[in-house]
Amino acid sequence: MLLADRLIAVGLMALSAYFMWHAYALPIGWNGMTGGPGGGAFPFWLSAIMLVCAAGILLRSFRNGTADNTSKFFDIETLGSVVSVVVALIVTVAIMPWGGAYIALPLFLLWYLKIFGKHGWVLTLCLTIGTPIFLFFFFEVTLKILLPKGLTQPLFVPLYAIFF
Repeated sequence: MLLADRLIAVGLMALSAYFMWHAYALPIGWNGMTGGPGGGAFPFWLSAIMLVCAAGILLRSFRNGTADNTSKFFDIETLGSVVSVVVALIVTVAIMPWGGAYIALPLFLLWYLKIFGKHGWVLTLCLTIGTPIFLFFFFEVTLKILLPKGLTQPLFVPLYAIFF
């Protein structure tokens, strides 16, 4: 288990450095012309955060180096959960071109919170409805980054008239 932690941490650090290197080719600071961050800002800074987190995992593995190395990394139940979430994410990405982000993401959240996570209806509905609203205002209104709409495109025409 300890070896797996270290290998994954080093792999994530290498992947983060690779992403940062490519994101640096784009402007990562504030773009005065568009009034928003440059094209490489989010990939660069999210990769930097991922690099710091992976370094923390690596350091923790050396600090707690007396852990049991004979335990399995995944048991069969955990592997089944991981596979079901990966399949759900693939389905979500497949729905996006047709249904758009504002249908695919709420469907994924509904499945993940209610069916997979067995949470209550109040939490499930709050997050399933609130997340697309937050994403619209954060990406489309604030950052002016359009998310894929799919068949919901006509529903956004009145909103664009209000905010743009």
